[in-house]
Amino acid sequence: MTITPVKELVLRAKEEIETLSRDEVWRLAQAGEALVVDIRDPRELEREGKFPGALKAPRGMLEFWFDPASPYHKEAFATDKKIILFCAGAWRSSLATKALQDMGATNVAEMDGGFKLWKEEGRPVEA
Repeated sequence: MTITPVKELVLRAKEEIETLSRDEVWRLAQAGEALVVDIRDPRELEREGKFPGALKAPRGMLEFWFDPASPYHKEAFATDKKIILFCAGAWRSSLATKALQDMGATNVAEMDGGFKLWKEEGRPVEA
């Protein structure tokens, strides 16, 4: 059996999605123009801290929360704001952003570098 390595899937997704700088994500978030969505695992949130004001949406539920026809839909996703996803290192967020695009999202992007670089740069983090 031959599989496509996840790194290849991520690279393909990045060719088709919008990636925003951490500065741009912060600017949009502070201006109230973005819904910033943290798709990391709850254990990562506890261990590493949180992006201020980000919606926590576990990766496994993202498509269900996004879909208005899903019994699990979350109203926060029914927005005209830009939806910006991030994870720890911008791999899961690439795949997740591509998945939402495949579902019809047109105003969705990922944050470059993920939360790891966000935190390493000394940016705001909630405990």
